[in-house]
Amino acid sequence: MTILNCARDLILRKGVEGVNMEDIARKAELSKATLYLYFSGKEIIFNEICEEAAQEFLEHVEPFPGSGITGIKALKSFWSGYVKQFGNFDEMLLVFKVRHFLNPGQPFVSLEQYGKSRNVDIILETMKTIIDQCKTEKIFDPALDSDLATRLLLSMFSNSVDSAARLPAEARKSPLIIEEMKKAFQILVYGFAREGIDRSRLDITGM
Repeated sequence: MTILNCARDLILRKGVEGVNMEDIARKAELSKATLYLYFSGKEIIFNEICEEAAQEFLEHVEPFPGSGITGIKALKSFWSGYVKQFGNFDEMLLVFKVRHFLNPGQPFVSLEQYGKSRNVDIILETMKTIIDQCKTEKIFDPALDSDLATRLLLSMFSNSVDSAARLPAEARKSPLIIEEMKKAFQILVYGFAREGIDRSRLDITGM
């Protein structure tokens, strides 16, 4: 088992705060000194885990903005990617748990904490770009604060994962949970809409 996989397993069992370099070395059957030759600290390991999990999510979000599709279609792609990745719940849980650990006192979606996790930052930037595109296309209210809208949407995703983590593993992928997330996501999108727009144009979850 690789060092990162050992750390993943420990985080899922003990939580981020409960894992230290000695635990990881023991799990990987390495000396602590050898582990430090590969990684200078557990924060570096955790960031690598976050990067890989976020990359896995990004692979499910296609196509990206700027590829000629509308903002609403891009937003639908983002939602679709989230639902697909929610099926791989452990990876999503790792992203949120590690992000919180690496940014103590900051929300997962803090747009002021760039630079610690490139792929997570890409997720944030992608969502903000989609929202800006929807504003340009006169779908969303032009006065909408794109940073705030990004935080609201991704906080909803984060809270969904956190709530699901409290359930037994067999109940986490229940269609009822997905349906509740769908309703919450759709309500937020309706709230971003330009006044007077036909709401049928905003159906981003009806796939």
